[in-house]
Amino acid sequence: MQRKASAEWKGGLKDGKGTVSSASGILSNTPYSFTTRFENAPGTNPEELIAAAHAACFSMALSAQLGEAKLKADSIATSATLTMEKLDSGWTITAVHLDVVAKVPDASAEVFNTAATNAKAGCPVSKVLNAKITMDAKLA
Repeated sequence: MQRKASAEWKGGLKDGKGTVSSASGILSNTPYSFTTRFENAPGTNPEELIAAAHAACFSMALSAQLGEAKLKADSIATSATLTMEKLDSGWTITAVHLDVVAKVPDASAEVFNTAATNAKAGCPVSKVLNAKITMDAKLA
């Protein structure tokens, strides 16, 4: 399986602008720039897209883990907070924290916590990130 996305950048680092697109069309010439990345201007940036991908991937992985335990979630709400720091080696994604609230009928805290821990470790986006990944997961 392969997934494709592309980006185009025009201009210098600080005065330039770029667009990002995905093969599905969900992202279609979506703008990004230095200010959306480093100065919190409105718009997207690569790290926000990684955080969104991680939240989505984890939620699906948790659903799969719960299914292995014969449970089905009414809802799984995941928020990913990505931390990027300037290290001696340059800007680096150093951590991602996942905040998870799930409604899972008949789930015990033990079974849920095991499923969440396994999902955090097994999610493909977790595996690709070379960062500390922490999590707060609770049943609603």
